[in-house]
Amino acid sequence: MAVSLCINDELRTYLGDPRVSLLEVLRETFRLTGTKDVCGQGFCGACTVHIDGEAVPACLRPIGLLEGAKVTTIEGLSPLGSQTALQAALLKHDVVQCGMCFPGLVMSLSKFIEQNGPATRQDLQVAMAGNLCRCTGYENIVGAVMTMFEGEEVPR
Repeated sequence: MAVSLCINDELRTYLGDPRVSLLEVLRETFRLTGTKDVCGQGFCGACTVHIDGEAVPACLRPIGLLEGAKVTTIEGLSPLGSQTALQAALLKHDVVQCGMCFPGLVMSLSKFIEQNGPATRQDLQVAMAGNLCRCTGYENIVGAVMTMFEGEEVPR
């Protein structure tokens, strides 16, 4: 089966089994490896991408259902060599650990901020609820994101 979709503003066509997950197609066919394959069951959030403007786990989306969809991965979130304000805040405050969960976390938070604007700590905690991380405390991530809204110092 042929499935055409727009990935990171580029028209792409997948030829193959329509039951294969978007995650597998992104990583194995199109070599967009920023989207991480961790749990494969939609629990961890590491494979979060934007599909038609919504943050969703790529591991749960069969490619055959995505004909004509607009998909944005971590590689397409900002132009090559640049950063979004969110990415800059996270980098500035050095909250990245191993990196397995982080692309999905950035994708979830970026969509939340885009849809809701400035947020409270509690809002950000809820927005990150679907993203599991085993390396770090979430409070430093929330603190780094809050600097975008309040100029607040990151708690250490």
